[in-house]
Amino acid sequence: MGPTIGDIAPDFTLIDHRGEEVTLSALRGKPVALVFFPLAFTGTCTGELCELRDSMELFDDAGVELLAISVDSKATLARFAEVEGYAFRLLSDFWPHGEVASRYDSFLPQRGIATRATFLIDASGLVAAAFRTEPGEARPLAAYREALAKLG
Repeated sequence: MGPTIGDIAPDFTLIDHRGEEVTLSALRGKPVALVFFPLAFTGTCTGELCELRDSMELFDDAGVELLAISVDSKATLARFAEVEGYAFRLLSDFWPHGEVASRYDSFLPQRGIATRATFLIDASGLVAAAFRTEPGEARPLAAYREALAKLG
């Protein structure tokens, strides 16, 4: 079972699309949005992340760092970020395959991908909000607005 509201967010270290290590606990003092998504270059995932890219002021205004996480390789995520113009970090949960998504109860082992799950972590490292949809169903931007409002 993954973390629920008020739990300490499970810590992790992953490599981002630029090859840099990102450790969740090192970001304490700043809220973080963890956005798990199934796969790069797929229709719904691309649409969702482009909507977030085009709405970055929501996160910037709230002082929230956006981290998008999939089981894709670093190389795939680097190309995805380049093609789509993502300024936020894309993290690779490639190996051990889906380990971080599993810690957040967001891995679908029968499909080998993460589901669409979002966790908003407050500045002290606690889960402030969480929501998810099925793999083919995009998360509405309104759900992000509602989650971000819980920080204020």
